Amino acid sequence: MSSPADNLPNPKLLSLADAVALRERLRVAGKKIVLTNGVFDLLHTGHLFYLQQARARGDALFIALNADASVKQLKGPLRPVQTETERAYALAALACVDAVVIFREKRLTGEIRALRPDVYVKAGDYTLEKLDAEERGALLEGGAQIEFMPFLPGFSTTALIAKIKAAGEI
Repeated sequence: MSSPADNLPNPKLLSLADAVALRERLRVAGKKIVLTNGVFDLLHTGHLFYLQQARARGDALFIALNADASVKQLKGPLRPVQTETERAYALAALACVDAVVIFREKRLTGEIRALRPDVYVKAGDYTLEKLDAEERGALLEGGAQIEFMPFLPGFSTTALIAKIKAAGEI
């Protein structure tokens, strides 16, 4: 699916190879890298709070963004609402985000091994046991600290979509 955002400049949207190169420059400079991942379909207050909290765990925040095909598998045929390019553009506009990489595989293992984050952050609905074993193994192999951030109560993309639908019927 193409989008008008496909033609917008987005210097924070990087290939994995470019993200690894940035990561190495930051490592040499003694910077701590935080990695998180997700869909981030319609950015809302909960996402913004989470991303700011994640960024506070280090010197740079890298986001691995689910590609459109994986979002459909995870969330159903009507999602994502915004294309991967649109979602990447919105995330990159945030001051707390340093790099965005779109990942197309089911698992993030390859990106974890390549980026070797110092800290990996997931939302509070995850636990160490709920993390994919292969991803968890890659994180532990690389020496990443794994942190789980609590949700900001009252915010979700599903709830936001429901509100928008209701507002459209007024």
